[in-house]
Parts: sequence; structure tokens; C-alpha cells
Amino acid sequence: MKDSKLKDEHPGQSKKINNIVSKLLEDGNGIIRLKSTWVARSEFKSGKNLGLEEGEYDKGERGEITERWIGSTTKADNIIGPEDEGLSYIYTDNDISITLKEAVDYQKELIIGKDYSLKHTELGMLTKVLDYSDRIIFHYHQKKKDAALMGKNPKEEAYYFPEDAFLGKHPETFFGVHPYIAEKNNHDIILPYLVEWNSDLILKHSRAYIQVRDDGFHLPAGIPHAPGSALTIEIQECSDIYGNLQALYMGKIMPKETLFCNVREEDREILGEKAIINQIDWVKSGDPFFYENRHTPPVPVKGSKQEGGEEYWIFYNTKKFNGKKLVVHPNSSYISKDKGVYSILVWKGKGKIDAHYVEVNSFNYDELVVSYDKAIKPIKIENSGNGDLQIFKFFGPDINADVPMLPVYRM
Repeated sequence: MKDSKLKDEHPGQSKKINNIVSKLLEDGNGIIRLKSTWVARSEFKSGKNLGLEEGEYDKGERGEITERWIGSTTKADNIIGPEDEGLSYIYTDNDISITLKEAVDYQKELIIGKDYSLKHTELGMLTKVLDYSDRIIFHYHQKKKDAALMGKNPKEEAYYFPEDAFLGKHPETFFGVHPYIAEKNNHDIILPYLVEWNSDLILKHSRAYIQVRDDGFHLPAGIPHAPGSALTIEIQECSDIYGNLQALYMGKIMPKETLFCNVREEDREILGEKAIINQIDWVKSGDPFFYENRHTPPVPVKGSKQEGGEEYWIFYNTKKFNGKKLVVHPNSSYISKDKGVYSILVWKGKGKIDAHYVEVNSFNYDELVVSYDKAIKPIKIENSGNGDLQIFKFFGPDINADVPMLPVYRM
């Protein structure tokens, strides 16, 4: 990827970006096409199911490509890697590089909407395709108050396992801790694993849930988890914050700095590993109805069924972000209408979204951003293939007031 050269060129750079983005929106009838964005992780191995060529996954000291980021205005929090790793770039008619973040910053009202921009400064969500060869390490994401201490955003997230997802070697995810740990305030039971830092036995205090295709989970911040190896679509708040809880991973001891990487130095000095204990949401982690309160299978979108297709909620139970799966049947069309800006990933088939040609696994034609003014009007989506055209839509905070919420189960 290339850094944008516009910011340092001259005082009129904002006008130049404004003009370019405005022209793209005008020419695209309110829709912007994005380049694909790949993220490498140095600690993990790739499942190699993202559609790249075999030799493209290995990035040397940066590690392997394990994630594709969709509609991203967030930089990856990697020690080794390019300055713009994780940021999405928009397609322009020339060689000028403009990130989606810059486009939104300079043309906020045109992209996310005038009224929405009064309370929101960006798209407000990040979507990823996760592709790991093994189960991901047991970790957690800091809650709002703890993330703020580091000048970062919290990271609530949710997962969907597509119907054709490659399941891998360990298609099960560890979530939270056994209920008795929370019920009896026995939080220090995991402290020795953090202090000694020599095993993966912390996992024995958690529960594993199988990853099922066409299924999913919603996960608030502060809950320890170790996602399984199934290919996963993840949506989350705009953040790459985390804390590692598992010392031994795939035969090697992880650097202990991964435990403390998002803890203030003064808290580490005073509290040591106890600082980590204080950041975990023990009530939600030890919920005896964790599955019932976090399991999110697809739900039909009310009133969405048409002769040519239908929509399903696949990310819900929160208004911080949400998402839909749109299925358009072969040789059919569908009229799409939404309440605000969203990004798109084409998952199956080929066809047209408005006048934009789209095709799965064609990295020039499978990712879009639909601006506010376009999204709230009818958009014709056509399937020109022999199988279903399947599209994922991803929305930021406070766009869909009607998003379903799970019933709350309690003792």
C-alpha cells in the first residue's frame, strides 16, 4: 500500500481530496469502490483460505496474512509492518492514494450523512475476515474505561461463520470462565497462570463452544476468548486493542509483554498481573446462560422477503454495530433500501449493485461503501450467475434502531 502524498503537498490538499472524493461519489452514483486490505500477524499461521496465491501469504518478519479487513478506517496495531497496515484505500481514476479514513474525514457529510455526522465522526465499525490455521490465543479486549487509559477504543465484537466456511483443525471457541468462578468471586484462580507464564492450562477454566456454519456469537469487551479455526466474518468497534492470557501457544512461550501491552506502566508496577484480573468482566464471563445470551443465529429481516431474494440479520444484539446477509436468487433482482451508510463484501456469485459490477474473489470488484444518500433510496441488485448472489452488509453504531436483541436469560 502507498501512503497518501496529499497531506504534505500544499495547503490546498483538503480541497484536492474533497474534489476527488466528490467526483468519485458522483461518478459512482453514491457508491465508492475499495481496494482489498490484508493484515499479517507475526505470532500466528494463516489458514490460507482468503483467495490469495500460495506465495502471497508469507510476509517475512511481519508473519503471514491471516486477516482481510473490510471498509477499514483503523490501523492494525502491529509492531512490524507498514504505517498504513489495515487501512482501506479507495479506487481513484489516477495514481493518487486516498484512504477511506481520509475520504470520510474530508467528505463526512457526503459519505455518512449530514445528520449522522453531527454525532458520529466516522463509520464506527471494523469488519474482518479471519483465517487462522489454528485456534487463536486466549485473550480479551479492554472495556471502555480501561481502553481509554491507553488512549484507545474498546473492542466489542461479533462473529459469523459462513455457510461454506472452512472449519480447520479446531472449530470451537473458548468463551469466558466457568460460572462458579464469577459466582464465588474466585477471580484469582487464573492469577498463577499469568504470574508463572509457562503453560496453556488457563484454558481449563473456560468453556468451548463448537463453531457451526451459518451461525454466530456476540461478544462484549472484557470477556476472555480463544476463537476457533473456522473461517470467520467478524465485526467490531474500531479498535485493535487486546491483552493475551495464554503463555504457551503452538509449542512456544509468548512474550509476556503481550499480557501487559495495553496496561498502563504505573498499573503494572503497582498491581502486577492483578491489573489484568481487574480488567476482565467477570459477570459476563461467568454467565451461566452464556450461550443463550450470546448465540446469534441468522434472523430474517422483517419485511425483507421479495420474489428475487431475502435478507437476514447475522450481526445483532447490539446497536454499536450490526450486519445483514442479502441473498439474491439466480437470474433475479432485489430492491435494497437501508437506513444509513454501510460497507459491502460480496461472498458468493456475481452481478450488479446499481451500475457497479461485482464478483466474488475478484478483489477489484467485491468490496464497496454505499453512502448515506444512496443507501436510503432503492438500489437494484441483480444476480447474473447460476447460483445465489450473497452479499454481506456492515453498519456502524445507531443506524439500525430496529436491530433484534436477544432475550436476557438469568438465574
